[in-house]
Amino acid sequence: MSYVEQNLITDEHVVYRARPHWASLGGFLTATLLFAIAGLASVAVAILMWDDRRTDGAVPLGLVLLAAAVVVFGIGKVVRATSEFAVTNKRVIAKTGLLHKHTAEMFLAKIESVGVDQGLTARVLGYGTITIRGTGGSLEPFIKISDPLEFRRHVQEQIAAIEERRLVAR
Repeated sequence: MSYVEQNLITDEHVVYRARPHWASLGGFLTATLLFAIAGLASVAVAILMWDDRRTDGAVPLGLVLLAAAVVVFGIGKVVRATSEFAVTNKRVIAKTGLLHKHTAEMFLAKIESVGVDQGLTARVLGYGTITIRGTGGSLEPFIKISDPLEFRRHVQEQIAAIEERRLVAR
């Protein structure tokens, strides 16, 4: 069961979920690519110069570098998989991390604005950073979320629904 489901309050339900975009793996992808290239190059050198004694350690080194690529990529996938963002009918909830969890939760009634920051690359690839400003000036940035405009739309719709219920109750 996800963090969001475990922490729903009475009469609360999830309206929209978002995950980090694959671009959030940026540093992990770069490291994976570098390890993989170095590992493949090491193995290729060993194969091309098979009869040369100076390349004896190239294959084991290459295999270690390829294994490192797999490990780094796996860590990136775990980081991405353990991050979740949700809009409920009462709150916005964000949780990142596996061993070191960071959570941010804000009641919709306390949200003053929802900003979306998307550069050209982010717009083309479909991700962005959402910054939620709460009463009292608190800021909660959610970085590299898939489809941030959709996330913002759901937050705004839920805030509008709360306002409508408030007006009807008067």
